[in-house]
Amino acid sequence: MKRLRIARCGTQLLAPSAPRRPSCPCTAAFQRNSTPHNHRRSLTVQATAQLPDGETRHDIAASEELSEEPLKRAHSQARRHPPEALPSPHPRSAKQSAKLAALRSRLSLPSRFPLETLARTLVHPSADPDPAFNNASLSSLGSSLLSYYTTEHLFCNYPRLPIDIVFAAQYAYIGPKALATIASEWGIEAAAHPGGEVDPGLLQFLRLRSGEQLPPALRRRTPYKWNLTKTHRILVSDEFGSTSAEPNPEDLAKKPVPLEEAAQSFVRALVGSLHLHLGSPLVKRFFRDHFLSRQLDLASLFDFRHPTRDLSRLCAREGFEAPVARLISESGRLSRHPVFVVGVYSGKDKLGEGAGSSLDEARVRAAAAALKAWYLYKPLDVTVPSSTEGGVGAEAWKPNMIDCGEVIV
Repeated sequence: MKRLRIARCGTQLLAPSAPRRPSCPCTAAFQRNSTPHNHRRSLTVQATAQLPDGETRHDIAASEELSEEPLKRAHSQARRHPPEALPSPHPRSAKQSAKLAALRSRLSLPSRFPLETLARTLVHPSADPDPAFNNASLSSLGSSLLSYYTTEHLFCNYPRLPIDIVFAAQYAYIGPKALATIASEWGIEAAAHPGGEVDPGLLQFLRLRSGEQLPPALRRRTPYKWNLTKTHRILVSDEFGSTSAEPNPEDLAKKPVPLEEAAQSFVRALVGSLHLHLGSPLVKRFFRDHFLSRQLDLASLFDFRHPTRDLSRLCAREGFEAPVARLISESGRLSRHPVFVVGVYSGKDKLGEGAGSSLDEARVRAAAAALKAWYLYKPLDVTVPSSTEGGVGAEAWKPNMIDCGEVIV
C-alpha cells in the first residue's frame, strides 16, 4: 500500500513550477531521496506545458517510464515554440504580472490566493480550448454558487415574492449584464487578441467583430408559449426563468464571443476559485460585499394589471374582510390638476394608500400599494441555510417562514 503524499493535495489548479518547500519531515526526506527519474519527469512536465494546441501539453508527461529521447524532444519542442505560439499566457508568468497583483489587492483578496489561479480565471474557452488552462470548470462552479446564494437570500428575506419577481431580481443581481458591469467596475481590461505574449492580467478571449452573428450556443431559444403553466416554467428554466441553457464550453472553443460573455465568465470563475482555495465563509463575505451591496428596488419590479381584483382574491384567501376604498383627502376637485388620496381598508385596518388625479386612479394605486406591502414582507430574524455549512452555527438556526404562494387569478 502506497503512502499518501499530503503535500501534493490541493495543487491541481496550479501550473508545474519550481519544487515547493516540504511541509513535513516525511515529505522532506522523500524529496531528498528522490531519484533522477522523478526529476526528469518534472522537467518534462515543465517543458511540455509550453506546447501549443497542435502538440498536446500532457502526452509526454503521462508516461511513467521516460527515456532520454522523449526528454530531449520535449526540450527541443519547447525551444522551437516561443511564448507567442501559445494560445494563452503561461501560468509561470503570472507572478511577474503587475496587473494581477493590483487586481488581487484591489479586491482585498488574501495573499494566499495564488496569482496562477487568478490568471486562469481571465482565460475564456474561446482563447484556449484546453480545459486545464481556461476558466470553464471554475465558471461552472461559480455560477452554481452565485445562484444558490442569491436564491436563498431572496427566499429567506422575502418569502412572499412572486416567482416572476424572483426571476427578475436574480437577473438584476447576477445576470449577464450585471456581471459584466461588476467586472468593469473592478477595472478588468480586455486584450485585443489572446496569446502567450499578452499580459496575464488582461481578459483573454476572441472578440466578436461588428456585424458578425453570435455563436449558436449563445443564441436564445424561442420564448414560452402562452399555454405553458408556471410550474412547468420553473422546472425547465434556469435561474432567470429563461429557456436558454448555459452554453457548453466546448461549443465556444476558438469561436468569437462578445465582451459581455467573457466578462461574466471571469466573475463566475473568480467566485468558484475563491471557494476552492479559501472556503465558503470568505466566498459568502465576498458575495455580500460585491453583489448584495448593490441597491435594488424590488418594489419597482412589480407590474400589476388588475390590482383591485388581485387584492380581493388575496383577502378572500387569507380570510380577511373584503377590501373597501375610502377617500381620505382631496384638493382642487374643480381645477385642472385635482389630487385625490384614497385608502384601501379591510375592516378597520388600512392596507394601502395611493394618490391620483382621479378617484379610479387613486384607488388602483392604493390597491397596488397594498399588494406590494404584502409581497415585500420581510421577517425580522432571518437565517439562511448556507450559514450552517460544516456544522458551524447550527445551534443558531431558526426555521424560515414558508408562504402559501402568490395569488393566482
